[in-house]
Amino acid sequence: MTDLIQVLAAADPQAADSANLVETFGIHGSHILMQAISFTILATVLWKFAFKPVMATMEERESKIDSGLKYAEEMKVKLAEAEAEKKRILQEASVEAKTIVTEARQTAEVRIDKSAQEAIKAAEDITRKAQLQIENDRKQMLAEARSEISRLVVATAGKVLSKELSSDEKARYSESASSTLV
Repeated sequence: MTDLIQVLAAADPQAADSANLVETFGIHGSHILMQAISFTILATVLWKFAFKPVMATMEERESKIDSGLKYAEEMKVKLAEAEAEKKRILQEASVEAKTIVTEARQTAEVRIDKSAQEAIKAAEDITRKAQLQIENDRKQMLAEARSEISRLVVATAGKVLSKELSSDEKARYSESASSTLV
């Protein structure tokens, strides 16, 4: 190599200066070529076996996170819809229950008034019998009202619970409603 540099130096004095520069810094074309080839091989191997799988894993995780966030948003919307539906159903059941209780009270009041008017029209000579009859009618109406209210409570409970009640459950609710009306 030194022979080549000397030949170049003799031919061109400016080339001699560059040859001294190459010699001073130890720049050799074959070494640079080998380093470029080594770097290219290293970069290719790293891309294929390191960067590419890592990038694929990152993209996969990112897509899973995105799908998880979308699912969470969908569930929030469905939960809000379910809460609104539950609230609406409870309000309807409450209104219906109030209507049923009001009608039962009005019916009971009408029957009681009717019995009282019939008792007033009765003759004085049968006052005792009439009073006993009124008392019996009142008890009967209260029993009917209790029965009707018990039935309505059972029906309302069935609607609120959204299921068909068994006969044991109906009996238990009727007894509970009757005992609270006493």
